[in-house]
Amino acid sequence: MRPTAKFSLSFGLVTIPVAAYNATDTAASVSFVRIHTADGGRVRNQPVCSLEGTEVAAEEIGRGYRTEDDTLVPLTDDDLDALPLPTAKVMTILAFVAGGDIDPLQMGKGYYLGVDGPAAAKPYALLRDAMERHQRVGLGKIAMHGRETLAMIRPVGDLLVMQVLLWPHQIRPMAGVLPEREVKVAAKEVRAAETLMDSFGGLSEEDVHDHYREALEEIVAAKLADREPEFTAGAEPPAGQVMDLMTALQDSVRAAKRARGETDEAGEAGEAAGAGGGPRSSGRTATKTAARKTGATRTATTTAKKKTAAASTARSGTAKGGSAKGGTAAGKKAAAATGSGAKKTAGTARKTAARGRKAG
Repeated sequence: MRPTAKFSLSFGLVTIPVAAYNATDTAASVSFVRIHTADGGRVRNQPVCSLEGTEVAAEEIGRGYRTEDDTLVPLTDDDLDALPLPTAKVMTILAFVAGGDIDPLQMGKGYYLGVDGPAAAKPYALLRDAMERHQRVGLGKIAMHGRETLAMIRPVGDLLVMQVLLWPHQIRPMAGVLPEREVKVAAKEVRAAETLMDSFGGLSEEDVHDHYREALEEIVAAKLADREPEFTAGAEPPAGQVMDLMTALQDSVRAAKRARGETDEAGEAGEAAGAGGGPRSSGRTATKTAARKTGATRTATTTAKKKTAAASTARSGTAKGGSAKGGTAAGKKAAAATGSGAKKTAGTARKTAARGRKAG
């Protein structure tokens, strides 16, 4: 690669000569040209002088600065070179900050920075390793392509990368973009969204493939061959709008797991429970059986209490009748009969409770 600029990094009293290389390739992106739809002829952007109405050659085109009163002031390369900008040849690192402190909205074009000469190799590696271990990025200013800009230096593998940054005043305010009224989100919805986020895997090679460019090239090839384009059928996006947010989140989690070949046992159990004869039906049967058990136990207990009370009353009568003649024998017989009945009642109650447990 050919460098687009050369300058020096100033790190305290350490100076590192570097060469900047474009880190991105705009030529690889999809681009179109303008054509005349009537005959397919190319429509070109031709530089025309607004005063003469004639086309101007490239060597006759210069720079001009428009003032507030719409006056155009010509500026030459010598005028720009005379600007008192120390950043034209040197980028002085002004601060080291955490990378997370940089607003992603400010990030612009990226450049690889290579060493410019053998003497720059050691200080280059020193700055790279120090920023890597300290987990910091460097901020400074540099003049490139006729204008001064903020820039960030960060280590990426064995390289230093420079990212051009927009000035803070170039970031538009958010006024008029935020919702007009506050939207409240329930905690369970946030947890469901977090679960959905966790269900996403990392990016695969297929995810970062430029399918749009590939499809466009197929359309162009089909037109040249006078045939219909051939596309691989992809997954249809979901149609309609799901109004229940929780249902949409839960369905999304299950879909993400199925896409990775995982099974959602909890989700399948819930779906089965929603059907007529699944676990939910078994739950209703178990509830009814438990209710029958409880009823049988209560009946047995009540019967036992009644018979015990009757036995107590009989013993009381026997005690009173013991003072009269002949009443003692009758009282003994009554007490014996009562005790026998109480024993039979208690036995019946235990059998009833046992049958209730076996039925459950």
